[in-house]
Amino acid sequence: MTALEQATVGRVTRRLMPLFCLMYLVAYIDRQNVSYAKLEMVQVLGLSESAYGLGASLFFIGYFLFEAPANLILAKVGARLWFARIMFTWGLVTIALGFTQNAAMFYALRFLLGVTEAGFFPGVLYVLTLWYPQGHRARMVGWFMIASAVANAVGSVVGGALLDLDNLLGLQGWQWVFIATGIPAVLLAPYVLLRLPSRPADARWLRPEEKAWLAQTLDAETGGAPVDHRGAWRVILDWRVLLLAGLYIGMPLGAYGLSYWLPTIVKSFGVSNTANGFINLIPWTLVAVALWWVPRHAARHGASAWHVAGPTLIAAAALILSVVVPGPVLKFSMLCIAAPAVFSAQPVFWSLPQGFLTGARAAAGIAVINSVGNLGGFIAQNLVPQVRDATGSDLAPMLALAAALVVTSLLVFYAMGRLKRAGPGAV
Repeated sequence: MTALEQATVGRVTRRLMPLFCLMYLVAYIDRQNVSYAKLEMVQVLGLSESAYGLGASLFFIGYFLFEAPANLILAKVGARLWFARIMFTWGLVTIALGFTQNAAMFYALRFLLGVTEAGFFPGVLYVLTLWYPQGHRARMVGWFMIASAVANAVGSVVGGALLDLDNLLGLQGWQWVFIATGIPAVLLAPYVLLRLPSRPADARWLRPEEKAWLAQTLDAETGGAPVDHRGAWRVILDWRVLLLAGLYIGMPLGAYGLSYWLPTIVKSFGVSNTANGFINLIPWTLVAVALWWVPRHAARHGASAWHVAGPTLIAAAALILSVVVPGPVLKFSMLCIAAPAVFSAQPVFWSLPQGFLTGARAAAGIAVINSVGNLGGFIAQNLVPQVRDATGSDLAPMLALAAALVVTSLLVFYAMGRLKRAGPGAV
């Protein structure tokens, strides 16, 4: 790595990644706060576990329907304006969830939350292609996703504590979970509008020689192809995009299924809401470590199928053992292995589409992969409570998640083999 490359990448990382991570932290808390609100909200609304799971999962339907259009708009109007809009609107919807009156309102607002947040995660992945050469992206995705682990850790402590604020200002604890976690997104939107440049050319903190190096390097990787928004939708039919989209379903299925249900499992151990939150710090701290280490290992030794399939297999084994081993301590220990394993497979996975997607087609292709894959979250938040209602066991759903992860790990070897044989041709 030359001194200029090191200086440019370092400057971009210091300026952008903390902001991206903060934004994702707030976004992820607003996605997952429903897992803590559930501990009281189910009784208030008179819902079964399955009915509540359906409402929670409607987020992913809104996400699926609007993600690709949102990312194409981002490619046209720029990250600064579009990310600020996304944050402001999802914050308002999250606050509104705190005033849910019935099941229908809950369903509508969860769907709307998915609509308003659509385009954020794939948008950041696309924006990284504008700021980082290919060799640095998996590591940056890893850093970015660490925010999801921090969000789950912070969200677990905050969610548990907020539940114990019953009757403060006349509101119940589950209402405070939504209101208190929605306000930061609204407040962060003006800061994003002020501080985030839409593209490297707009960054006043980059030196001219750094802008030139970055532009030349990215042009060389894309073959100097001009940015062209025409026909970007055609990437949806590219077999590589469809292959990765189908493969990715299993990862959010395992990740969201586990994170959605962890507070319920821990509560079944007989702990208070606040203690529940602090206990859940443990797996999410381990997730952060894994998200740092796996992409770093892949960068040093070369990314391989094992950097994606290996963690998913470990997660599947740990989930199976969480049902088999005796006692709450051992069961929770297995979940503390499964959580970092299932999340750590994703950074290296996201380096795959960035190897053949460029320009506006990258925005569309990454959005398609993420939106289709995130249907795994919809499946998980319906499958987990349905298995729970059918079996009466809080841990039995882990077997269903394990089966999905085993299938995913096998598909990884098939998909990466096909991509390798097809070569790196850009779309």
